[in-house]
Amino acid sequence: MSQQSGPVGDLFAAYDPENGPFYDETLAAPGQPRMAAGELVQQLLALGKDGLVRRQRAAEEALYKAGITFTLQGDNGARERIFPFDIIPRVIDAREWTQIDAGLRQRIEALNLFLTDIYGPQRILKDKVVPEYLVRSCPEYREACQDFTPPKGIWCHVTGTDLVRDKTGVVHVLEDNLRCPSGVSYVLENRALLKRTFPRIFERMSIRSVSEYGLHLLGTLQYLADGKTGSPCVVVLTPGRFNSAYFEHAFLAQQMGVELVEAQDLVVRDDQVFMRTTQGLVQVDVIYRRVGDDFLDPDVFRADSLLGVRGLMRAYKAGNVALANAPGTGVADDKAIYAYVERIIRYYLDQDAIIPNVPTYVCSEDEDRRYVLEHLGELVVKATDGAGGYGMLIGPHSTPAEREDFVERITRNPRGYIAQPTLSLSRVPTFIDGAIVPRHVDLRPFALHGESIYVQPGGLTRVALRKGSLVVNSSQGGGSKDTWVLAE
Repeated sequence: MSQQSGPVGDLFAAYDPENGPFYDETLAAPGQPRMAAGELVQQLLALGKDGLVRRQRAAEEALYKAGITFTLQGDNGARERIFPFDIIPRVIDAREWTQIDAGLRQRIEALNLFLTDIYGPQRILKDKVVPEYLVRSCPEYREACQDFTPPKGIWCHVTGTDLVRDKTGVVHVLEDNLRCPSGVSYVLENRALLKRTFPRIFERMSIRSVSEYGLHLLGTLQYLADGKTGSPCVVVLTPGRFNSAYFEHAFLAQQMGVELVEAQDLVVRDDQVFMRTTQGLVQVDVIYRRVGDDFLDPDVFRADSLLGVRGLMRAYKAGNVALANAPGTGVADDKAIYAYVERIIRYYLDQDAIIPNVPTYVCSEDEDRRYVLEHLGELVVKATDGAGGYGMLIGPHSTPAEREDFVERITRNPRGYIAQPTLSLSRVPTFIDGAIVPRHVDLRPFALHGESIYVQPGGLTRVALRKGSLVVNSSQGGGSKDTWVLAE
């Protein structure tokens, strides 16, 4: 049974945490906040509606002035917009975070061992724990990385793992993001914004800091250049200002105090990477790349890429530059491989998963596919290479025509789809149009794997701002919240 604090007032009068089969993270029952959220609720009541309206407007104005935006692709081309932000934070108590932290460390360790294995002896494939065809057919599997060991034996240096709660409040992993996970800049900016918005609440509550992320990221990257004399030269490689996450690329480079570069700023000579500067060429030791594998090196991957650096993979394999994340990591966050991660953890670590997966049907498996096709109206179907909430079928909200379309898609390309039960995502209070209302959320904590594994306390809470929506992606009308992890 959840612990409870005192009753709440008129501000939450219309907020019903028991409306629907959803777990409410803030109120255990009408008018009764959970223990971790009790202080926050009382402070919100003290501010009242007018106080919250003023602070929400001030927060949005600050976001505009700071240029905290993302690029949304629409029918009329790309347009830049503010990243929607809700001023009511999400609160996670210390005890629960300890378990989440342990579960993320376990998962990252196992996935790194998996990548080492599949690009090496492939024991897990020979033992038939993971089907070999799923790995070989994955678009992110890179033959160029076979029999190669990355610096320090680390493949996934930066991860963003998507977590959700079911209707009983149990946390599950929804998705692994091991390639170029984005969103941590919003975590840092959201926290800075909320500190200015609610200074008194911060004084009264013991909230774990997230501001050290930039230092931890720089340390993680410098660790990969072990043996280099002096201070290693680290750069952030961006596709350019038209990329949807360009703000984050520039932000993280600034946070670390390193150069933000594009492909034309780098050149490979004698299997070494150099950065062009006004003082001449400077050797680069570590590249935090925000460019996908396909575009990284036109000599190895896509020959038509203008975003990568010719000869980069040659320098990488020669041991003259480190890349984070390592090319080839994407095979471990393929949505079909995801279905096997609990087995992967058990195989390499001889442990049960601390944070379980969401039950998943792999459509390339005959029995799973038959079930999915017979129950499309009950399931969420996702493309294994999909992202951003696109290419999905949400069965309970779909039309007969949409389901028929997915029958054809799955039948034509079963490897390309997985299905999961429709999740009853947990809800938290959200301030919309002057009222506090429940909205569905997920959570993306960020972790760094260097000499040790660092998990940033909290992460990016994404919120579905549309009433009844379960889609939290910003490209689908979602926003974000600050995430407060309470200290012990």
